[in-house]
Amino acid sequence: MTDAATTRSNHLAGEKSPYLLQHVHNPVDWHPWGDEAFARARAEDKPVFLSIGYSTCHWCHVMERESFEHPQVAALLNEHFVPVKVDREERPDVDRLYMTAAQAMHVGGGWPLNLFLTPELEPFFGGTYFPPETRGDRPGLLDLLPRVVAAWREKHDEIVVEGARLLELLDTLADPGDEAPTPAKLAQECAQALARSYDSAVGGFGTAPKFPSPGNLAFLLRWWSGGPNERNAGLTMTLRQLDAMRAGGIHDHLGGGFHRYSTDREWRVPHFEKMLYDQALIADVYLDAFLATGHDAYARTARDVFAYVERDLVAPGGAFCSAEDADSEGEEGRFYVWTAAELQSVLGEDAALAAHHWGVTPQGNFEHGASVLREAHPLAATARVFGLSEADAATRIERARATLLARRSQRPRPGRDDKVLAGWNGLMIAALARGARVLGEARWHEAASRAATFVWRELRDPATGALMRRWRDGEAAGEGQLDDHANLARATLELFAATHDPLWLERAAALTSAQIERFWDEEHGAFFESPAADPHLKVRMKDAHDGAEPAANSVAASNLVRLSALLERHEWRTRAQRLLDYFARRIAGAAWAMPQMLVAMEHAARSRRHVVVAGEDGEDRRALLAVANRGFRPFDEWVVVDGGSRAALARLAPFTASLPPRNGRACAYVCVDGACRLPMTEPAALEAELNPAAPRAATEPA
Repeated sequence: MTDAATTRSNHLAGEKSPYLLQHVHNPVDWHPWGDEAFARARAEDKPVFLSIGYSTCHWCHVMERESFEHPQVAALLNEHFVPVKVDREERPDVDRLYMTAAQAMHVGGGWPLNLFLTPELEPFFGGTYFPPETRGDRPGLLDLLPRVVAAWREKHDEIVVEGARLLELLDTLADPGDEAPTPAKLAQECAQALARSYDSAVGGFGTAPKFPSPGNLAFLLRWWSGGPNERNAGLTMTLRQLDAMRAGGIHDHLGGGFHRYSTDREWRVPHFEKMLYDQALIADVYLDAFLATGHDAYARTARDVFAYVERDLVAPGGAFCSAEDADSEGEEGRFYVWTAAELQSVLGEDAALAAHHWGVTPQGNFEHGASVLREAHPLAATARVFGLSEADAATRIERARATLLARRSQRPRPGRDDKVLAGWNGLMIAALARGARVLGEARWHEAASRAATFVWRELRDPATGALMRRWRDGEAAGEGQLDDHANLARATLELFAATHDPLWLERAAALTSAQIERFWDEEHGAFFESPAADPHLKVRMKDAHDGAEPAANSVAASNLVRLSALLERHEWRTRAQRLLDYFARRIAGAAWAMPQMLVAMEHAARSRRHVVVAGEDGEDRRALLAVANRGFRPFDEWVVVDGGSRAALARLAPFTASLPPRNGRACAYVCVDGACRLPMTEPAALEAELNPAAPRAATEPA
């Protein structure tokens, strides 16, 4: 960037989004999404050049350097278009609509997303990454932009008609079909589809690039847990992938956490960005695996993720930042990779042992002779090669890990996107709260409580109960989306389970009420993804895909099923059923697209089982709660009643009012569909009641 360029700023200068601020000194005259840009496009009859990305997107950085800093590209954009930049993480509603449009136009999908719109914001052409000059079959902007200008001039009316027609088509995509298959049929269809795409050699679905897909794994574990032996494939597929990910380069073996995806089939070389939502969802499924198998390797991996988040992603006030970049010092992965010479220099006598264990060779497995660390050889195998006991090898590897982490911390770090998103915080809060409950770490529910309190205080409008989308530098902004409300409601439900404080249950109910008020589609059922607040968005979408993040309707469906039973809110049960029926018809023939919606359907189809532990904190109650945190029972709801919470809890969940301790001792009641059985004071009796023949995995993780 030239000195002159650094002194110039465009219309993004007043924004808070780290992604938009990355483009504030581009020679392109970027506008943020809003009235000013679109009024100018209409007044000057110019197409809008809409560019969507996010702050930790590697190819967004590449396109900025190559194209948006290019003076001739900037001159063409500024003269003939109204350029508009959007942070997809702040405006998922804009991104969702135009990504769907791009896919409908068969111009690709992914980020950066670059589309040409009419002044009425109807899309007519676009693509993803455009270099400045044409490369092979990938058009360059210096060639493409003049052709778009000519088409706009010569085929203006045709383009306007086709753009309007495309938006009309997108508006019909949410129409469900007539057939509503049973949840069991949909689940079977999904499991079979996942089995067909499963890579039995190295785990995961499909081939390179290989994504974690925790939603698929969470579904498969729940499908396995509720059925006959032929469903054991669900457990096998899940554990095989989790073992491969834990050992692979997608896992940060020094600092913890997981990178975005693997560029290769074998999980060896990742795309290095780290997203908050990935940490939350991956940790959640490792907790599931621990509960299903009892194997500590899965608990250790969840702990590793939480340690990374606590160390590197906590924002001022206790909430969580959004992501860390893939790039540092102008190179992707530079922060994370090591050469054999660097290991020797840093580790000395431990270098050979560490290099063998983590697969560091003079040739490297990445670029410029560097290596991504992965568990190339299990600890036991490394110990044998070096003539060590496994305990001694473990001690030396841990010493090497700590030494390398300390040295790595001195390198220039990748950029951190420090904005706080309500929805992504909800995912992380829920995972931490579950981790606290399952693994007995009180500091995690304290961290989760701090983050939830921050989001409730800073990102919620007390007058309406609705959430804002984003907080950064003391400012909350952006209309909250469905995922913000649904994910935070789930988080407060998990905090209620972890802390036993009725405050969190009350907040889950309040968030759900606000969500119904702002997003519910009374005509067709289910929730719109965005509020009806932006006049520039002509289509309100209903996402039918559990992707890198669960579809917000999937989370909302599970919340409604859980809350309607806990709070005895029968009208919410009716809404849940309408929502589930809508999506059963919508995904008929494509059940694999929404595995988390299928989990909600399974939950709704089961008998409602609540386990209420009544009594003050003490050895008896802790022993009963220990039973709660063993075994994989994903559809049970746990409620703790003590003297301090009894009145508040009875007001929210009336069925708990008549469930007292027994003869001064804590006791447990198992309540099925509102009918509570005799109280139990002995943990063994509760264990037998809850797990008469619970499925367990017999094999150790790889």
